[in-house]
Amino acid sequence: MNALAATNRNFRNAARILGLDSKIEKSLLIPFREIKVECTIPKDDGSLVSYVGFRVQHDNARGPMKGGIRFHPEVDPDEVNALAQLMTWKTAVADIPYGGAKGGIGCTPRELSMSELERLTRVFTQKIHDLIGIHTDIPAPDMGTNAQTMAWILDEYSKFHGHSPAVVTGKPIDLGGSLGRDAATGRGVVFATEALLAEHGKKIKDLTFVIQGFGNVGSWVARLIHERGGKVVAVSDITGAVTNPNGINVPDLLNHKEKTNSLVNFQGADGLDPNELLVHECDVLIPCALGGVLNRENAAGVRAKFIVEAANHPTDPEADEILSKKGVIILPDIYANAGGVTVSYFEWVQNIQGFMWDEEKVNKELQRYMTRAFYNIKSMCKSHACNLRMGAFTLGVNRVARATLLRGWEA
Repeated sequence: MNALAATNRNFRNAARILGLDSKIEKSLLIPFREIKVECTIPKDDGSLVSYVGFRVQHDNARGPMKGGIRFHPEVDPDEVNALAQLMTWKTAVADIPYGGAKGGIGCTPRELSMSELERLTRVFTQKIHDLIGIHTDIPAPDMGTNAQTMAWILDEYSKFHGHSPAVVTGKPIDLGGSLGRDAATGRGVVFATEALLAEHGKKIKDLTFVIQGFGNVGSWVARLIHERGGKVVAVSDITGAVTNPNGINVPDLLNHKEKTNSLVNFQGADGLDPNELLVHECDVLIPCALGGVLNRENAAGVRAKFIVEAANHPTDPEADEILSKKGVIILPDIYANAGGVTVSYFEWVQNIQGFMWDEEKVNKELQRYMTRAFYNIKSMCKSHACNLRMGAFTLGVNRVARATLLRGWEA
């Protein structure tokens, strides 16, 4: 099941549990605006090439729209739509005053030079500058984009609108980026995990962890769990997988990955078939890579007691059912990986105030937001007798529906 179908299904279930009016249910699914632009740039060899750029702005009932921009060959309107909708519910779950958006350009970033990427980013910004803005839609980095991409968007946008650091988040620190933003998603995942485990009378230091994906999020999750005394027994990324039943020395693995750009041949652990990783013996499984990795083929083999969804959509709805029947507790992506957008919100707040926080304050506020959201989800689970995924979805959908009704949506 693709991302759009899965998100719609979760939304419909939540709407049913909440007893939403069918008219408001329908209106909440329809995006506010979908933008498609052609971005034509000269390549370094002088030839012209054209790329298609998208921006889906889903909902602005609770505040300006917020979401990433990805540079990826498979940027498809359906997926962008699903991810924009997911951002609407995610910001509502975290209780930050935003709606959802998502965008991207269908290109392969590693096949483009730095100057080609810059030209592409600037042309895209020129085409959408009057449709984004500090109080309208605030882009952020996503797959294939980074702080440098945000710097180019900021510069291009500012040519039209004057200096506007708050128009994008995930910027370089020197241009108004927030301290702690780099680690934010991973740190949020760890705060979410701590809240979940505390509910079950457990602590990170007493448990074993398996982490799929060792990019920005996965490597921070591994590092922070290791610092808290948790045992990371297996890790994988696109290059391969490694395991050590006594716990991997994460700082050493990070050094190895930095030096060799790969996890394989790491001295402090044995190699592992990456396909075995998800069914590896552990207490907590944390998928931090792609969507759809837990499906009906492998769900029955999962041995973890808890799954924390750091990736978007790692669990297929079919796998969801199989895992629930087994009694596996799943902390849903819509909450678990909201640390990134929460610190993006802090960055935006700092930019608007023109007053920057120290990293300690950023992390403390992030912990407060993540912990509070967990208790809000738990209270929805209690009042609607549902699992954590539906608890999170009903919380998010209910907040957006209430805001929509209060604003007078039929007028």
